[in-house]
Amino acid sequence: MKKSLGAKPIVYPAPVLIVGSYDSSGRPNLMTAAWGGICCSDPPCITVSLRESRYSFHSIMERKAFTVSIPSEGYAAEADYIGMVSGKDVDKFAATGLTEEKAEFVDAPSVKEFPVVLECRLSDTHEVGVHTQFIGTIVDVKAEESVLGKDGLPMLDKVRPVIFAPVSYAYYGTGRFIGSAFSFGDRFKK
Repeated sequence: MKKSLGAKPIVYPAPVLIVGSYDSSGRPNLMTAAWGGICCSDPPCITVSLRESRYSFHSIMERKAFTVSIPSEGYAAEADYIGMVSGKDVDKFAATGLTEEKAEFVDAPSVKEFPVVLECRLSDTHEVGVHTQFIGTIVDVKAEESVLGKDGLPMLDKVRPVIFAPVSYAYYGTGRFIGSAFSFGDRFKK
């Protein structure tokens, strides 16, 4: 029997996304976001939700651009720290030892050490309760060759992204492969 937990932001897993932006003086900043994910396939778009009180909020609004860097499990502590402090007070690149890499197609920084980076142009915003949902059109994806599969695309087991459990505030790695999409369920076709 299922027990009612009330209204809570529970969707498992939530991705750990590192959002990069430049502030008004050109200083690079990072923030950790778990409220985000793909929201459209054509054009390819991603959404991240931020509170207006976050330092990155106004930077993204001003520059109309951001990056989403996907940390691997080996960088979970850095991702956590990035979400614990404000870029208004701390240079997060210097504090973590991570390397800033300017995006090629948008006016935003990314993290060189993270295996996958999405370069996004801000295309829309929507206010949703205490958050503003930023929708970014993905103009380019960069991936380390070491995480690419035979098809030239990033493989989950090679990227090893960090995932987040929203209500328990815990980080996890990804699980094992269990089947291929659009064929695994073939046994139910009649």
